[in-house]
Amino acid sequence: MLLCYKSLLVLVSTGLIGSPVVADLTSTIDPTSNRGSWNGWGVSLAWWGKIFGTRDDLADIFFTRNSVSYNGSTLPGLGLNIVRYNAGASGSNTYNGTSMASNSILPSRKIDGYWINWGSSDPTSSSWNWSLDPNQRSMMSKAKSRGANHFELFSNSPMWWMCANHNPAGAKGGGENIQSWNIANHSVYLATIAKYAQSNWGITFTSVEPFNEPSSNWWTDTNNQEGSFFSIATQKTVISSLRTELNNRGLQSTLVATSDENTYDLATSTWNSFDSTTRNNVGRINVHGYQETGGRRDLLYSAAQSAGREIWNTEYGDSDATGKLLAQDLLLDFNWLHPTAWTYWQAIDTSGWGLIVGNLEGNSLSSVAKKFYVLAHFTRHIREGMRILDTGSDNVAAAYDSTNQKLVIVAANFDSTQYLNFDLSKFSKRPSDGTVIPRWSTHMDSSENYATYSDTVMSGTKFWSNFEQDVVQTFEVSGVSL
Repeated sequence: MLLCYKSLLVLVSTGLIGSPVVADLTSTIDPTSNRGSWNGWGVSLAWWGKIFGTRDDLADIFFTRNSVSYNGSTLPGLGLNIVRYNAGASGSNTYNGTSMASNSILPSRKIDGYWINWGSSDPTSSSWNWSLDPNQRSMMSKAKSRGANHFELFSNSPMWWMCANHNPAGAKGGGENIQSWNIANHSVYLATIAKYAQSNWGITFTSVEPFNEPSSNWWTDTNNQEGSFFSIATQKTVISSLRTELNNRGLQSTLVATSDENTYDLATSTWNSFDSTTRNNVGRINVHGYQETGGRRDLLYSAAQSAGREIWNTEYGDSDATGKLLAQDLLLDFNWLHPTAWTYWQAIDTSGWGLIVGNLEGNSLSSVAKKFYVLAHFTRHIREGMRILDTGSDNVAAAYDSTNQKLVIVAANFDSTQYLNFDLSKFSKRPSDGTVIPRWSTHMDSSENYATYSDTVMSGTKFWSNFEQDVVQTFEVSGVSL
């Protein structure tokens, strides 16, 4: 298990008004490092998109960096550019006397699937209904019009009629639920949606993820959401089949991404269980961040590096409304997992879980969580195309914008009040003494929400800032060359 560490180095520097200050932590940014080119930030549309998918204000809040009015306040748009679209598994139709089994899936989490019966695989036939799921599709379109440029199609469960018990929540008592004769159909379903989206919706999916936490044992028929267990053997079969079905539809550049396991450790185990043929069919490793501050992120990164694959953290959520846990986990991801993209699960959810608090079953919205502003530090400043750098500290993330010669640093302090030093001595070019470094700050325990300041300046090769406990700050340093 990797835990947060902090190397304490006491340095005496000169303060802004000439008085000495003590820097308790120094982070030396390494310009020679390269942890990948950042692909972006995202969110899954199911389930909030089903309920609120027609709202332009929410699309502006999540998919632009504009200042957006919401409930009497002005929010800094998050500027997300990655959309994860859920291929539904539910249906209300009857075919040859057969319907989806009665289940406990909540209405907001019951996503209608397009392949409504097994009569035909022809997407133009009556076995397909492309008018379903209009709201989730609407939000995806709004996201694209606002600049989203990476789209992933993912599945929580095979279509209800592909399941042994016709229940897309899971098998009775757990275990594998997909019928053996429908394993290939699951791939046909996803590849057909990907092709139809390209031809009819103006959406080209960057990747298709056929599973959601497939090795976890909690997918049972009593769950309140769609889900399905897949054995390693079945995962291998689906991955191979999906690659073939995508190729057959001219979608060779669409990646097969897997396996969206719940934890870093399980993701490593699943990847290590794949043979070389299966690995060759996988274009990217996806993982969820529910192991939080635990787990061997470094082992998954090493496995991905050895295979020449990037990692996306495709789903994260926690019940801490303050954003403290989110900041800790994100910074650990930057320093140990080294993903090239990161996506939040439910942008709108119950208190604690949602960036905006809402009741999906009651179709109502309320307050903005503190964690929204914490996340804004990352999403609004570390942008697509930036190079991720090593910082030497679990509490600091850094990215370099080569086009604008700009260095972005996001740092947090979870201990008692202290000064944090940022050492740029290894860069070939730095701002001169006295240059103002723009600063943004959010206090997780007070009313300070993404406030802007111009009180930080370069001094030699360093600059510093005072961090109270539970504060996240962002700095943008212009005029920097690697």
